[in-house]
Amino acid sequence: MLEQVLPANLFAALLIFARVGSAMMLLPGFGEVYVLQRYRLLLALAIALLLTPVLGPALPALPGSAPRLVALIGGEAVVGLFLGTVARVLLSALDVAGTLVSLQLGLSAAQIFNPMLAQQGTLTSAFYGVLGVLLIFVTDLHHLLLNAVVDSYNVFIPGSLPPLGDLSEAMVRVAASAFQLGLEMAAPFIVLGTLFFVALGVVGRLVPQLQLLFVTQPLQIMGGFAALIVVLGAGMRWFLETYAQQFTALIGG
Repeated sequence: MLEQVLPANLFAALLIFARVGSAMMLLPGFGEVYVLQRYRLLLALAIALLLTPVLGPALPALPGSAPRLVALIGGEAVVGLFLGTVARVLLSALDVAGTLVSLQLGLSAAQIFNPMLAQQGTLTSAFYGVLGVLLIFVTDLHHLLLNAVVDSYNVFIPGSLPPLGDLSEAMVRVAASAFQLGLEMAAPFIVLGTLFFVALGVVGRLVPQLQLLFVTQPLQIMGGFAALIVVLGAGMRWFLETYAQQFTALIGG
């Protein structure tokens, strides 16, 4: 019955679109809240149609029952969501780094809308997030993300049940890697902040009558911005290299 309603070519495109479209919802730059859903849908559909002649022979045949069809599409959607979530969680390293940097700069109370997280965040975390997505596209790292979606057909065979246990373990490693990466990017500011507050404590003991809050806060902010100018380039380069390595390793490339 399904053969009469859903032609084989359309079924192959639908199956590819389930994985590509699910991943496109979460991939950095493609799945942001400020990107219109219509554009994401059209892009995912165009990619699915382009991949159909290439991946079509490797896809399973059209099932004869509707439950089997729903199971196939659901499995492909799970794989696509997993790929997009991996890329998104690794990107959250920038939010971790930006939040830690804001604490050291004394700007943790300065809140602004973070378009990467679609919620309020610190100034530095929003800056890191926007800059990170921009550099992903400037350095063509988004090609790696799209290639990973295509290469995932060699790892996650269409028609087979996704290994949910392995996916869960992979997500745990992704979260740990993202936190570690964010901590490494903010490490210079943590060291400088520790030294600054130790020196501040010594000065406070030597000169108790000095109003340290009014004197040191401008120095803290200016010194923090100076350090940000110095280490920003190296930190973002480290982020791009580690992001590509972690994503490739976790996807199985």
